[in-house]
Amino acid sequence: MRADVQWKLRWESELELAEHVELAEFFRKTYGPTGAFNAKPFEGSQSWAGARPELRAITYDANGVAAHMGLLRRFIKVGTTDQLVAELGLYGVRPDLEGLGIGHSIQAMLPVLRELAVPFAFGTVRPALQKHIERFGRNCPVTVVSEISVRSTLPHARTDLPPTRVEDPLVIILPVGRPISDWPAGTTIDRNGPEL
Repeated sequence: MRADVQWKLRWESELELAEHVELAEFFRKTYGPTGAFNAKPFEGSQSWAGARPELRAITYDANGVAAHMGLLRRFIKVGTTDQLVAELGLYGVRPDLEGLGIGHSIQAMLPVLRELAVPFAFGTVRPALQKHIERFGRNCPVTVVSEISVRSTLPHARTDLPPTRVEDPLVIILPVGRPISDWPAGTTIDRNGPEL
């Protein structure tokens, strides 16, 4: 990222209402161009779409929020194995800064991931972002895996939809406290909750 940005790591309970409002506006503007449905969860002051993060890496510049990445520790089921991970998600970069952010976002999170003593960071992205993630992977020891079905619950129980959905995203694994060879085998991942 540019030298004129400032990173802040914020625990969820530290955020003030004004910060949630600012983040919600950031996500509406960042996700809105990809479809009005993608901006809908961020109406009003809600600064999360699915699961609520416990920690956020927020980048600010002179124009306000420049980038964001959320973190949530959870157990996921990989095949038949319960695996502790720090799920990374709720990622966004302001449109005028695109192409400058995800690597720096994860680099800002790495010291915290190590402090939290999680064995792996985990996240998912849509297949259209494969080249972007592969470019990022040249500078960071991430593993990108395809052909894995990921099951998540919907953020809200609805009478007109099933309570879970299954997708085939790209799965990103970042070894933190253990080597990638310790990642469990399996062609399915169950989040046991909503996506971050």
